[in-house]
Amino acid sequence: MGDTFAIPVGEASTTARIYSAKKARATLILAPGAGAPQTHRWIVSMAKAVADQSIDVVTFDFLYAAARKRAPDRPPVLEATWRAAIAAVRERADLATHRLYIGGKSMGGRIATQVAAGAEPIGRIEGLVLLGYPLHPPGKPKQLRSEHLPRVKPPMLFVQGSRDTFGTREELAPIVDELAEHTRGTRMFVVEGGDHSLVRPKSAGEPIDQVIVRVAGEIARFIG
Repeated sequence: MGDTFAIPVGEASTTARIYSAKKARATLILAPGAGAPQTHRWIVSMAKAVADQSIDVVTFDFLYAAARKRAPDRPPVLEATWRAAIAAVRERADLATHRLYIGGKSMGGRIATQVAAGAEPIGRIEGLVLLGYPLHPPGKPKQLRSEHLPRVKPPMLFVQGSRDTFGTREELAPIVDELAEHTRGTRMFVVEGGDHSLVRPKSAGEPIDQVIVRVAGEIARFIG
């Protein structure tokens, strides 16, 4: 794991971690999902794989995870933490010169889209990387979390497992297609047989570490 630095969030603070790339051409801030901190093996593996693609990666914890609590913060606090993370990265001389992308796994990516769609300015963002976008709660396909997505101006890369219970390819595809009509570069990359964490069945013969490397390559193509 790389160097760490503090992110002030109002009167609280959390920690970010840098995965430095050789000759980085961009910086990607990745937030974890609701059920795991930034030290989870999945997030660490993804950050390292993307850094291997000449992209600096910064991960961070939401305040509840930093305090080792299970229940996520309320949306305004989650969004404030995301904005603070963006501001902190912009202040670092070793990262501020790069093109900036944001995103994350599941909830981390969803909150990134809410921040990008929000009224509060966050500066220029080149694109968003959404790993397992939680389109709806499992078993509740009518409770969509997509109303705000048309207000996101930068292009979005949706990386989705075909059997993701939070949103299958068939459910997400028409939404992504409509977004792509208005935002050049928005697209979906499907991991066949992948679940919400992009894990494929053993019969596929591709362990998650190999899937992550493949996804990192797709992220690199999206960033360019």
